Amino acid sequence: MRKLLLPIMIIVAAILIIARLFFLQIIDDSLRLKSENISIKIKYEYPERGYIYDRKGTLLVANQPSYDIMVVPREIKDLDTLEFCNLLHITKEDFKKKIEKAVVYSPMLPSVFLGQLNKLEYAAFQEKERKFEGFYIQKRSLRDYQVNVGANVFGFIKEANENTVKKNPYYKSGDLLGIQGVEEMYENELRGVKGVKHIQRDRFNREIGPFKEGKYDTIAVQGKDITLTIDAELQKYGEALMKNKRGGIIAIEPKTGEILCLVTAPSYDPALLVGRQRSRNYTKLYNDSIAKPLYDRSLLAEYPPGSPFKILTALVGLQEQVIDTTTTFACHHGFSYGRKFMRCHSPAGMYRLHNGIAQSCNAYFANVYLDILKKQPKTSLSVDVWSNHVKSFGLGQFMGYDLPTGRKGLIPNNAFYEKWAYPNGSIRPTYIVSNSIGQGEVLMTPIQLANMMAAVANEGYYYTPHIIKKIKGQPIDEKYRTKHVTTIDKKHFKPVIEGLAEVFKTGTAYFLGVEGLEICGKTGTAENFAKINGKRVQLADHSIFVAFAPKKDPKIAIAVLVENGGFGSTTAGPITTLMLEKYIKGKITQKDREKRVLEKSLQNEYNKFSKKYMDSMYRIKLRKDSLDRVKNKKKIDSIKKAQAQT
Repeated sequence: MRKLLLPIMIIVAAILIIARLFFLQIIDDSLRLKSENISIKIKYEYPERGYIYDRKGTLLVANQPSYDIMVVPREIKDLDTLEFCNLLHITKEDFKKKIEKAVVYSPMLPSVFLGQLNKLEYAAFQEKERKFEGFYIQKRSLRDYQVNVGANVFGFIKEANENTVKKNPYYKSGDLLGIQGVEEMYENELRGVKGVKHIQRDRFNREIGPFKEGKYDTIAVQGKDITLTIDAELQKYGEALMKNKRGGIIAIEPKTGEILCLVTAPSYDPALLVGRQRSRNYTKLYNDSIAKPLYDRSLLAEYPPGSPFKILTALVGLQEQVIDTTTTFACHHGFSYGRKFMRCHSPAGMYRLHNGIAQSCNAYFANVYLDILKKQPKTSLSVDVWSNHVKSFGLGQFMGYDLPTGRKGLIPNNAFYEKWAYPNGSIRPTYIVSNSIGQGEVLMTPIQLANMMAAVANEGYYYTPHIIKKIKGQPIDEKYRTKHVTTIDKKHFKPVIEGLAEVFKTGTAYFLGVEGLEICGKTGTAENFAKINGKRVQLADHSIFVAFAPKKDPKIAIAVLVENGGFGSTTAGPITTLMLEKYIKGKITQKDREKRVLEKSLQNEYNKFSKKYMDSMYRIKLRKDSLDRVKNKKKIDSIKKAQAQT
């Protein structure tokens, strides 16, 4: 039996191999399709991308027809290059570069020669297409924006680069894909599925019909429509209020975590990045290194949060039982610690939680913070306790929202201080007391500020902020319906909320109230420094305001940050209350306030920084030129000396 085992195994293996070969060569035509791809022309049918709507069903992004000229280099014959270039308004040099690029991709496969022709260009080429063997028209669609706002929300469409084509077999040279915003985040849903047609050709390279009667052809499947949480009217209004200013406005629905608006300023019209001019316009926007219109400040910019952070200082103090609502601290226009003095704009007097929040007293919150740090036997332990409480509000970490960009901000812990500032446990409470008022090492993005206020409005919980409301035919991710609970007990939020309401009655925003709307909010003014020519230069303060409304059953939480805007109550505050009234009431009653905000420009303030920056760059260049001259002189002297010796 053992003698027969090996021959039997060989026979069985041979039978299996023969059967497989018979199946592949006689029954299954898929390999034949691949082996005969020289005589079979593959045409792709590109589907329409899914439409994008706002939360109320308003169409934001649709599609418009576009036409690409495709080329198969190996099939080019008897081409009148001059006529071809004149027809498409390109130079011979451009023609050569494009053909070389197509050959590198593949001499036998189609790739985009010239993309995104308009209707007139398409019509002109179509008339003479038969004369240009090796070239043909590929129809596809481009984005058609129904609004001129929300560029940072949508993102844009561009051709897939070589790296993308290598990494993802779905994409071919010239395919379009989403970059940034929801176009990138929901690319798989929006793009749909390409259709494929296999056209058989005879020995004269003439098309003679579908291969195998279309057995292997597939039809294009349109992309899925998506509905965003964005309120288009609120987004438009926010961008108008931020004209001639820099910063961000983020509004969130506290009960769901849905992002109602995501404003970054300055921004741009999304239509600029559509069509043949996309590359030129993108380069222009990208090269604006001062205003940075492509930089999404609402998600990427990290700022000291200033006085709004005092809300968390109060909540941690209550949770750690170092204060209660009756605990009192004295203020004498500031707070002395060591040889330093933390200045305070509040009137001198005695402060408790309620009026400490309303008047934004630095001395009160500095004392609370020091008591938190002194509770544990070691400052290092207390720093971690404080840090963990604050991080439970979603701070100091990527928040997990459904946009492809963002920053973590910074909530320092003991490990951070030991690594960067105070090794060997040398940290002391007074060294880091600036954290108590949102300065020091604390950094937050505007969306984190808005989420913090959503958690306060909900009295201790929040949902991960997200911009997707509905995808046609499928549910949204479960993580956007998962509640995150902070480490602060619910009972501690009520007295803090009362203090935030008092801000609009007798506090720092008493003149910003809106009739018939009870708002809870907090002003903020954050010191602003920039490094110019290696030196730390103080610029105009950032203006910050956070709020939610109405006090009972909040419908919206918001954060507004205006770079170099000064006091929180003078620039960010009016913007905040106008946005709240717009969303809740649907109309604006404070017309004078609206007029002042719309007309206010901070461009002069930004020009000051630009001048300092440019002067700095000029001085650096002068120094470099001077050093180069010295080096050149030494080099010339050295050569002359060597020649003399010779």
